[in-house]
Amino acid sequence: MDAPSNKRAADGRVPADGRAPIVEAEGVTKRFGSTVALADARLKVMPGESHALVGRNGAGKSTLVNVLTGIFPPDGGEVRFDGRPAPAPGDRDAWRARVACVYQKSTIIPELTVAENLFLNRQPGTRGVIGWKRMRREAADLLATWDVQVDPAREAGRLSVQDRQFVEIARALSFGARFIILDEPTAHLDNAEIERLFVRMRALRESGVAFLFISHHLQEVYEVCETVTVFRDARWIATAPVADLPRADLVAAMTGEATELGREGGRREPVTAPVRLAVSGLSGPGFSDVSLEVRRGEVVGLAGSSASGKIELAETLVGLRRPASGTAVLDDRPVPFGDVRKAMDAGIGFVPRDRHAQGLVPELSVGENATMTVAGRLGPFGVVRPGRLRAEAAAAIGDLDIKTAGPDQPVNGLSGGNQQKVVMARALATDPGLLVLINPTAGVDVKSKEALLAVVDRVRADGTAVIIISDELDDLRPCDRVLVFFHGRITAAHPAGWSDRDLVASIEGVS
Repeated sequence: MDAPSNKRAADGRVPADGRAPIVEAEGVTKRFGSTVALADARLKVMPGESHALVGRNGAGKSTLVNVLTGIFPPDGGEVRFDGRPAPAPGDRDAWRARVACVYQKSTIIPELTVAENLFLNRQPGTRGVIGWKRMRREAADLLATWDVQVDPAREAGRLSVQDRQFVEIARALSFGARFIILDEPTAHLDNAEIERLFVRMRALRESGVAFLFISHHLQEVYEVCETVTVFRDARWIATAPVADLPRADLVAAMTGEATELGREGGRREPVTAPVRLAVSGLSGPGFSDVSLEVRRGEVVGLAGSSASGKIELAETLVGLRRPASGTAVLDDRPVPFGDVRKAMDAGIGFVPRDRHAQGLVPELSVGENATMTVAGRLGPFGVVRPGRLRAEAAAAIGDLDIKTAGPDQPVNGLSGGNQQKVVMARALATDPGLLVLINPTAGVDVKSKEALLAVVDRVRADGTAVIIISDELDDLRPCDRVLVFFHGRITAAHPAGWSDRDLVASIEGVS
């Protein structure tokens, strides 16, 4: 897998075969403070090509997309469209005429009609008066040109996910863009919708439209793409024709060598203790017919892409969501869905995926945050006694080695790692029988990560059942088993001792 050829004609821009890449990035770097988000990134996409960009979380894909769409200026290197330098930063019209991104989260405004979305901020009319009939007529013509079969007068919020994607693509093409970035376009589509999307992509490619296809589902790369570029650790790793690249080699390029020191999950004997949590046929938004068991003292990991359903399942177990069907039983009692307080009372502790939005009250102290789940036992008749609060908080601070001036320090004055320890302390304060951790080490330093994962080993020794949901492979290494979610279902199970290559292959759907 070699770097793509950079051979050019005498003008220095157009390849010798006469075809200029529709987009080309060379030596692109981007830093945010001390963080290197891109280092020597490169990409070349030809007209009419479907080109995949793959890599694990943190590989640099999103940063490159932001550079290619003009959101971030590169700190170094060069981006060219059709052999010419990229537009100046801030020239949004020029950028829209060259590139568009259809994100996983739609940018369509649901309260507006399809026509209004297509011509937002450029409505046809005279003297400031919008020509509504003309706009609907031009919208119908635009949709027909690109074979998008939706009613221009329909409210966009009533469209299917896929039709919203097609409207976004049509809008991009109407500006003149012939390079479309699809960011996880199949995450919320069923199999029939995915095939329909691929049919439309193939038809548009025949007219010269090029796609950059970003997906965690690698089998889709083999179905719809001609070329694949791999990023890892903010760097370009390889570019190769898809047809010449075995799936195992692609996964290896994404993960690095699976035999490196520390690249395997810890090996342990299977846990044979009594079942503590039993989930049967659970279905809800994002997941379907999930059944699993977690035993006393067992740590089970849930892996999968961001839209695999793993987080939705976890948030259902802790009371943040209600399922459509199915059951969950913890210590022989039904799990109370849809009520976080009742879930805590039933013995479920929880570290949410975003400590800033869901885990902390920044205006309160370390002690108040750490004891929030047990405020009822800190004084009579619901009145918290400050002495009891400080004593309980001091015990948690010592237990988790939280670096703080004391229980009264505002929690927003702590480092990220210590804030996460406070969130963990709050989850442990109720002595849960089941501990659910979503991205438990996100945004923390290495030392804090080790301390947080050490807590898992400690509580499991006391018989607590633990579920870890994470995008980070290192978070899953303490697990006795890792269950892989794919399109809302459990599709693979890996016992302790898994390799990065095998687990990632299951996550990407190529195992």
